[in-house]
Amino acid sequence: MKPTLLVLAAGMGSRYGGIKQIEPVGPSQEIILEYSIYDALRAGFDRVVCVIRRDIEKDFVEHVVSRFSKNIKVDWVFQDLSDIPGGFSVPADRKKPWGTAHAIRSAKAAITGPFCVINADDFYGADAFVTAGRFLADLPLDSQKMCMVGYRLDNTVSEHGSVARGLCQVDSNNLLTEVVEHTKIEKTPQGILTYLSDGSTRSLTGSETVSMNLFGFSPRIFEAIETQFAEFLQNQISNPTAEFYIPTVVNTLIHQEADASLEVLQTTAQWFGITYRDDRPRVVQSIQDLVANGLYPANLWSTQ
Repeated sequence: MKPTLLVLAAGMGSRYGGIKQIEPVGPSQEIILEYSIYDALRAGFDRVVCVIRRDIEKDFVEHVVSRFSKNIKVDWVFQDLSDIPGGFSVPADRKKPWGTAHAIRSAKAAITGPFCVINADDFYGADAFVTAGRFLADLPLDSQKMCMVGYRLDNTVSEHGSVARGLCQVDSNNLLTEVVEHTKIEKTPQGILTYLSDGSTRSLTGSETVSMNLFGFSPRIFEAIETQFAEFLQNQISNPTAEFYIPTVVNTLIHQEADASLEVLQTTAQWFGITYRDDRPRVVQSIQDLVANGLYPANLWSTQ
Protein backbone atom coordinates (compact mmCIF):
# COMPACT_ATOMS: atom_id res chain seq x y z
CA MET A 1 0.00 0.00 0.00
CA LYS A 2 1.40 3.36 -0.99
CA PRO A 3 1.61 5.90 1.85
CA THR A 4 -0.59 8.96 2.28
CA LEU A 5 0.69 12.46 2.95
CA LEU A 6 -1.16 14.16 5.81
CA VAL A 7 -0.70 17.94 5.76
CA LEU A 8 -1.34 20.05 8.85
CA ALA A 9 -2.60 23.36 7.44
CA ALA A 10 -4.99 24.59 10.12
CA GLY A 11 -2.47 26.83 11.92
CA MET A 12 -3.66 30.29 12.81
CA GLY A 13 -0.60 31.99 11.29
CA SER A 14 -0.70 34.57 14.08
CA ARG A 15 3.05 35.21 14.20
CA TYR A 16 3.16 35.55 10.43
CA GLY A 17 0.25 37.97 10.29
CA GLY A 18 -1.85 36.14 7.72
CA ILE A 19 -2.58 32.80 6.11
CA LYS A 20 1.05 31.86 5.50
CA GLN A 21 0.09 28.46 4.09
CA ILE A 22 -1.01 30.08 0.81
CA GLU A 23 1.77 32.65 0.46
CA PRO A 24 3.52 32.27 -2.95
CA VAL A 25 7.28 31.63 -2.75
CA GLY A 26 8.11 29.86 -6.04
CA PRO A 27 8.91 31.34 -9.48
CA SER A 28 5.48 30.31 -10.79
CA GLN A 29 3.64 31.41 -7.66
CA GLU A 30 4.02 28.04 -5.95
CA ILE A 31 3.50 27.83 -2.19
CA ILE A 32 5.81 25.78 0.05
CA LEU A 33 3.24 22.99 0.30
CA GLU A 34 3.41 22.40 -3.45
CA TYR A 35 7.08 21.50 -3.17
CA SER A 36 6.31 18.98 -0.43
CA ILE A 37 3.56 17.41 -2.53
CA TYR A 38 5.81 17.37 -5.61
CA ASP A 39 8.55 15.62 -3.62
CA ALA A 40 6.09 13.18 -2.00
CA LEU A 41 4.65 12.27 -5.40
CA ARG A 42 8.13 11.49 -6.72
CA ALA A 43 8.82 9.42 -3.58
CA GLY A 44 5.82 7.13 -4.16
CA PHE A 45 3.03 8.75 -2.15
CA ASP A 46 -0.30 8.56 -3.97
CA ARG A 47 -2.72 10.64 -1.90
CA VAL A 48 -2.84 13.87 0.09
CA VAL A 49 -5.14 14.66 3.01
CA CYS A 50 -5.09 18.25 4.29
CA VAL A 51 -6.27 19.31 7.74
CA ILE A 52 -7.65 22.84 7.50
CA ARG A 53 -10.00 25.24 9.27
CA ARG A 54 -13.48 25.76 7.90
CA ASP A 55 -12.92 29.51 7.56
CA ILE A 56 -10.04 29.04 5.08
CA GLU A 57 -11.69 26.30 3.01
CA LYS A 58 -12.68 28.55 0.10
CA ASP A 59 -9.20 30.12 -0.19
CA PHE A 60 -7.47 26.79 0.33
CA VAL A 61 -9.44 24.98 -2.37
CA GLU A 62 -9.26 27.88 -4.82
CA HIS A 63 -5.60 28.80 -4.37
CA VAL A 64 -4.02 25.51 -3.29
CA VAL A 65 -5.95 22.37 -4.17
CA SER A 66 -6.73 23.58 -7.67
CA ARG A 67 -3.01 23.79 -8.48
CA PHE A 68 -2.09 20.13 -7.96
CA SER A 69 -5.32 18.11 -7.73
CA LYS A 70 -4.86 16.90 -11.33
CA ASN A 71 -1.60 15.24 -10.31
CA ILE A 72 -2.52 13.48 -7.08
CA LYS A 73 -5.73 12.61 -5.21
CA VAL A 74 -6.51 15.27 -2.61
CA ASP A 75 -9.00 15.26 0.27
CA TRP A 76 -9.40 17.65 3.16
CA VAL A 77 -10.82 17.47 6.66
CA PHE A 78 -11.52 20.12 9.28
CA GLN A 79 -9.87 20.66 12.63
CA ASP A 80 -12.78 21.73 14.81
CA LEU A 81 -12.37 23.10 18.31
CA SER A 82 -15.56 21.32 19.40
CA ASP A 83 -14.35 17.91 18.18
CA ILE A 84 -13.43 16.38 21.53
CA PRO A 85 -14.30 13.10 23.29
CA GLY A 86 -17.66 12.66 24.96
CA GLY A 87 -17.86 13.77 28.55
CA PHE A 88 -15.98 17.03 27.92
CA SER A 89 -17.20 20.48 26.97
CA VAL A 90 -15.18 23.25 25.34
CA PRO A 91 -14.63 26.10 27.84
CA ALA A 92 -15.98 29.49 26.81
CA ASP A 93 -12.50 31.07 26.91
CA ARG A 94 -10.94 28.49 24.59
CA LYS A 95 -10.30 30.16 21.22
CA LYS A 96 -7.43 28.26 19.56
CA PRO A 97 -7.33 24.63 18.33
CA TRP A 98 -5.99 21.91 20.60
CA GLY A 99 -2.63 21.36 18.88
CA THR A 100 -0.89 19.11 16.35
CA ALA A 101 -2.01 15.78 17.82
CA HIS A 102 -5.62 17.00 17.76
CA ALA A 103 -5.13 18.04 14.12
CA ILE A 104 -3.94 14.53 13.23
CA ARG A 105 -6.90 13.08 15.12
CA SER A 106 -9.18 15.10 12.80
CA ALA A 107 -8.06 12.89 9.90
CA LYS A 108 -8.80 9.54 11.54
CA ALA A 109 -11.72 8.70 9.24
CA ALA A 110 -9.76 9.69 6.15
CA ILE A 111 -6.59 7.64 6.80
CA THR A 112 -6.60 3.89 6.16
CA GLY A 113 -2.93 3.04 5.70
CA PRO A 114 0.59 4.17 6.60
CA PHE A 115 0.98 7.92 6.43
CA CYS A 116 3.46 10.73 6.80
CA VAL A 117 2.62 13.94 8.69
CA ILE A 118 4.04 17.32 7.67
CA ASN A 119 3.45 21.00 8.35
CA ALA A 120 2.07 22.96 5.39
CA ASP A 121 4.52 25.83 5.83
CA ASP A 122 7.79 23.86 6.12
CA PHE A 123 10.08 22.92 3.23
CA TYR A 124 11.49 19.48 4.05
CA GLY A 125 13.47 18.58 0.92
CA ALA A 126 13.15 15.70 -1.52
CA ASP A 127 15.36 13.23 0.36
CA ALA A 128 13.20 13.53 3.48
CA PHE A 129 10.18 12.13 1.61
CA VAL A 130 12.23 9.38 -0.05
CA THR A 131 13.56 8.34 3.36
CA ALA A 132 10.17 8.44 5.09
CA GLY A 133 8.46 6.72 2.15
CA ARG A 134 10.95 3.86 2.27
CA PHE A 135 10.19 3.33 5.98
CA LEU A 136 6.43 3.37 5.42
CA ALA A 137 6.38 1.17 2.31
CA ASP A 138 6.19 -2.13 4.21
CA LEU A 139 4.81 -0.92 7.54
CA PRO A 140 1.98 -3.19 8.81
CA LEU A 141 -1.31 -1.47 9.53
CA ASP A 142 -1.18 -2.43 13.22
CA SER A 143 2.49 -1.61 13.76
CA GLN A 144 3.64 0.60 16.61
CA LYS A 145 6.91 1.32 14.83
CA MET A 146 7.15 4.99 13.90
CA CYS A 147 9.66 7.24 12.21
CA MET A 148 10.68 10.87 12.26
CA VAL A 149 12.99 12.82 10.00
CA GLY A 150 15.29 14.83 12.24
CA TYR A 151 17.02 18.14 11.55
CA ARG A 152 19.78 20.12 13.27
CA LEU A 153 18.36 22.82 15.52
CA ASP A 154 20.64 25.57 14.21
CA ASN A 155 19.29 25.01 10.69
CA THR A 156 15.70 25.53 11.82
CA VAL A 157 15.70 28.69 13.94
CA SER A 158 14.47 32.05 12.67
CA GLU A 159 16.41 35.30 12.64
CA HIS A 160 13.19 37.16 13.37
CA GLY A 161 11.77 35.68 16.58
CA SER A 162 11.21 32.55 18.63
CA VAL A 163 10.14 29.14 17.32
CA ALA A 164 8.68 25.98 18.83
CA ARG A 165 10.69 22.78 18.42
CA GLY A 166 10.70 19.27 19.83
CA LEU A 167 14.21 18.53 21.17
CA CYS A 168 15.10 14.87 20.70
CA GLN A 169 17.41 12.42 22.44
CA VAL A 170 18.50 9.50 20.26
CA ASP A 171 20.33 6.28 21.16
CA SER A 172 23.10 4.50 19.24
CA ASN A 173 20.51 2.67 17.11
CA ASN A 174 18.90 5.94 15.98
CA LEU A 175 15.87 5.20 18.15
CA LEU A 176 14.22 8.07 19.96
CA THR A 177 14.54 7.88 23.73
CA GLU A 178 12.81 11.17 24.52
CA VAL A 179 11.35 14.21 22.80
CA VAL A 180 10.41 17.35 24.72
CA GLU A 181 8.41 20.15 23.14
CA HIS A 182 9.96 23.58 23.69
CA THR A 183 7.54 26.35 22.80
CA LYS A 184 10.04 29.24 22.77
CA ILE A 185 13.51 28.78 21.30
CA GLU A 186 15.24 31.93 20.17
CA LYS A 187 18.47 32.92 18.44
CA THR A 188 20.07 35.70 20.51
CA PRO A 189 23.45 37.51 20.63
CA GLN A 190 24.31 35.12 23.47
CA GLY A 191 23.52 32.07 21.33
CA ILE A 192 20.44 29.88 21.00
CA LEU A 193 18.29 29.88 24.13
CA THR A 194 15.21 27.96 25.17
CA TYR A 195 12.81 29.60 27.60
CA LEU A 196 11.51 27.17 30.21
CA SER A 197 8.12 27.14 31.90
CA ASP A 198 9.55 28.45 35.19
CA GLY A 199 10.85 31.58 33.47
CA SER A 200 14.48 30.49 33.31
CA THR A 201 16.54 29.94 30.15
CA ARG A 202 18.91 27.21 28.99
CA SER A 203 21.60 27.49 26.35
CA LEU A 204 21.55 25.13 23.38
CA THR A 205 24.48 24.25 21.13
CA GLY A 206 22.52 24.21 17.86
CA SER A 207 23.61 20.66 17.04
CA GLU A 208 20.60 19.12 18.80
CA THR A 209 18.26 16.96 16.74
CA VAL A 210 14.81 18.50 16.51
CA SER A 211 11.42 17.39 15.31
CA MET A 212 9.87 19.46 12.53
CA ASN A 213 6.66 17.40 12.64
CA LEU A 214 7.68 15.09 9.81
CA PHE A 215 6.53 11.79 11.29
CA GLY A 216 5.58 8.44 9.81
CA PHE A 217 2.86 6.30 11.39
CA SER A 218 0.56 3.36 10.88
CA PRO A 219 -3.16 3.98 11.54
CA ARG A 220 -2.66 2.49 15.00
CA ILE A 221 -1.35 5.87 16.18
CA PHE A 222 -4.96 7.06 16.34
CA GLU A 223 -5.61 4.74 19.30
CA ALA A 224 -2.80 6.38 21.29
CA ILE A 225 -3.95 9.86 20.29
CA GLU A 226 -7.51 9.17 21.43
CA THR A 227 -6.42 7.77 24.80
CA GLN A 228 -3.93 10.51 25.50
CA PHE A 229 -6.25 13.29 24.33
CA ALA A 230 -8.80 12.30 26.96
CA GLU A 231 -6.04 12.35 29.58
CA PHE A 232 -4.86 15.74 28.31
CA LEU A 233 -8.36 17.21 28.59
CA GLN A 234 -8.79 15.77 32.05
CA ASN A 235 -5.73 17.71 33.20
CA GLN A 236 -5.59 20.75 30.92
CA ILE A 237 -9.07 21.60 29.67
CA SER A 238 -9.27 24.69 31.88
CA ASN A 239 -6.01 26.06 30.46
CA PRO A 240 -7.03 28.19 27.43
CA THR A 241 -3.57 28.00 25.82
CA ALA A 242 -2.56 24.39 26.51
CA GLU A 243 -1.86 22.35 23.36
CA PHE A 244 -1.83 18.62 22.71
CA TYR A 245 1.38 18.02 20.73
CA ILE A 246 2.21 14.97 18.61
CA PRO A 247 5.77 14.74 20.04
CA THR A 248 4.17 14.34 23.47
CA VAL A 249 2.04 11.46 22.18
CA VAL A 250 5.11 9.79 20.70
CA ASN A 251 7.15 10.31 23.84
CA THR A 252 4.45 8.78 26.04
CA LEU A 253 3.92 5.86 23.66
CA ILE A 254 7.56 4.76 23.49
CA HIS A 255 7.80 4.82 27.28
CA GLN A 256 4.54 2.97 27.95
CA GLU A 257 4.34 0.36 25.18
CA ALA A 258 7.04 -2.32 24.84
CA ASP A 259 6.48 -2.74 21.09
CA ALA A 260 6.46 1.00 20.34
CA SER A 261 9.57 2.60 18.88
CA LEU A 262 10.45 5.60 16.76
CA GLU A 263 13.40 5.58 14.39
CA VAL A 264 15.00 8.97 13.76
CA LEU A 265 15.83 8.97 10.06
CA GLN A 266 18.91 10.71 8.75
CA THR A 267 18.51 12.93 5.70
CA THR A 268 20.64 15.08 3.43
CA ALA A 269 17.62 17.33 2.80
CA GLN A 270 17.67 21.05 3.45
CA TRP A 271 14.92 22.46 5.71
CA PHE A 272 13.56 25.97 5.66
CA GLY A 273 10.23 27.53 6.50
CA ILE A 274 8.14 30.59 7.22
CA THR A 275 7.34 31.47 10.80
CA TYR A 276 7.48 35.26 10.49
CA ARG A 277 6.80 37.49 7.49
CA ASP A 278 10.47 38.51 7.41
CA ASP A 279 11.40 34.85 6.81
CA ARG A 280 9.79 34.91 3.37
CA PRO A 281 12.64 36.55 1.36
CA ARG A 282 15.09 33.87 2.51
CA VAL A 283 12.66 31.12 1.51
CA VAL A 284 12.09 32.69 -1.90
CA GLN A 285 15.85 32.94 -2.49
CA SER A 286 16.43 29.36 -1.32
CA ILE A 287 13.88 28.04 -3.77
CA GLN A 288 15.33 30.16 -6.58
CA ASP A 289 18.72 28.59 -5.86
CA LEU A 290 17.27 25.06 -5.98
CA VAL A 291 15.57 25.84 -9.30
CA ALA A 292 18.76 27.34 -10.69
CA ASN A 293 20.63 24.16 -9.72
CA GLY A 294 18.12 22.03 -11.61
CA LEU A 295 16.57 20.35 -8.56
CA TYR A 296 13.09 21.69 -9.35
CA PRO A 297 11.51 23.00 -12.55
CA ALA A 298 10.59 26.66 -12.74
CA ASN A 299 6.96 25.55 -12.97
CA LEU A 300 6.38 22.49 -10.79
CA TRP A 301 3.41 21.08 -12.65
CA SER A 302 4.21 22.00 -16.25
CA THR A 303 5.76 18.57 -16.96
CA GLN A 304 3.44 16.45 -14.78
